[in-house]
Amino acid sequence: MKILKFGGTSVGSPERMKKLLDIINPAEEQIVVLSAVSGTTNSLVEISGKLLKEDKQVALSLINALHQKYNEFVIELLPENGFLEQGQEVVDYHFNFLSSLVNDIFTPIEEKVVLAQGELLSTTLYHIYLKSIGVPSVLLPALDFMKIDEDNEPDVPYSTKHLQPLLDQHKGNKLFITQGFICRNSFGEVDNLRRGGSDYTASLIGAAILAEEVQIWTDIDGMHNNDPRIVKGTKPISHLSFDEAAELAYFGAKILHPQSVFPAQKYKIPVRLLNTMEPEAAGTLISTDSEKGKIKSIAAKDGITAIKIQSSRMLLAYGFLRRVFEIFERYKTPIDMITTSEVAVSLTIDFTDNLDKIVEELHAFGSVEIDSDQSIVCVVGDFSADKHGYAARVLDAIKHIPIRMISYGGSNYNISLLINTKDKTEALKSLHNRLFE
Repeated sequence: MKILKFGGTSVGSPERMKKLLDIINPAEEQIVVLSAVSGTTNSLVEISGKLLKEDKQVALSLINALHQKYNEFVIELLPENGFLEQGQEVVDYHFNFLSSLVNDIFTPIEEKVVLAQGELLSTTLYHIYLKSIGVPSVLLPALDFMKIDEDNEPDVPYSTKHLQPLLDQHKGNKLFITQGFICRNSFGEVDNLRRGGSDYTASLIGAAILAEEVQIWTDIDGMHNNDPRIVKGTKPISHLSFDEAAELAYFGAKILHPQSVFPAQKYKIPVRLLNTMEPEAAGTLISTDSEKGKIKSIAAKDGITAIKIQSSRMLLAYGFLRRVFEIFERYKTPIDMITTSEVAVSLTIDFTDNLDKIVEELHAFGSVEIDSDQSIVCVVGDFSADKHGYAARVLDAIKHIPIRMISYGGSNYNISLLINTKDKTEALKSLHNRLFE
């Protein structure tokens, strides 16, 4: 069985939703994972924000505006032979529910329920559309088999245990539709896998049932060797290893959710990145294999803050780094890069909600310097120890750009450079010209 995930732009209009059957083959065993219709999740986030602030009238007007968009969507999607009425009932049900929240106490728990409505709508409407044209399908509720634990980590054995019986109940059916992004938490409440989580859902389902392949369908023909929004002449990469893809996804390649690689990697499920708008394009295959001896791609991650802790106490002191890291652990703040010297340690974070508290505690060790508006530029490829010259080429390409930090040797797959965000565009272009042109 294959897992096919379609993002918000792929289901962003009734026309695009209908065209999915150019890709989906109802004669093959497939689970189709759908995101919310493009723009819906952003609207639901805005509605939730207003409800949390008790700005009820604005929230209600936003709900009504989104309701109207879906009224128009369903009229264009479904024929007037009973199926339009079914679709309208579904739309009205979900928006009546959203409207009912305006007069109730609204907490972050209700916020998660609100954010789930987009995927519940898109999958149910697509299931009704398939019925209207005589294509058999089964709607699988993701909330029945997708779960995260108390550490917000997915529970793959739970998914296997609860998804396989659902599939067995519908033996003879080949096409299954389910929601991306949404799940339940350890308390059984509606929760989610964070933004971009539909990729993660597809990978987790693939791992849970040991699928033949996971396909991520978006609006770009695979992962490119640089950011096509910034650099001209980028090209899709035909083949990446799981490790290379994970580095690129984490450090800024927007086509793939950063965590979605790991379940597929653990269970050795190949992942293909494909273009809904150009189904014939080869895209990118991610698997356990990869071409050796090549630099593959460049990615950049913005919104980085660098922290430098300088202390004479660090000299020859064991346990120093442990105590520093414990501060970040207490405030649940991940670290991206780290470099050390005899008397200083520099590291980067992208989550700054608790920065003031972290800095206050770090002052106990010595002086602390903060640099904001930084970007990490990550060059991914084969940087194994027996290769030589690649690092020199990378550094030579941006010798005219000030570099705040360098991370090299942490893995065999990347060199990461911290620069000022204002220099990012020039860095990406210079690296591209030196490494690929």
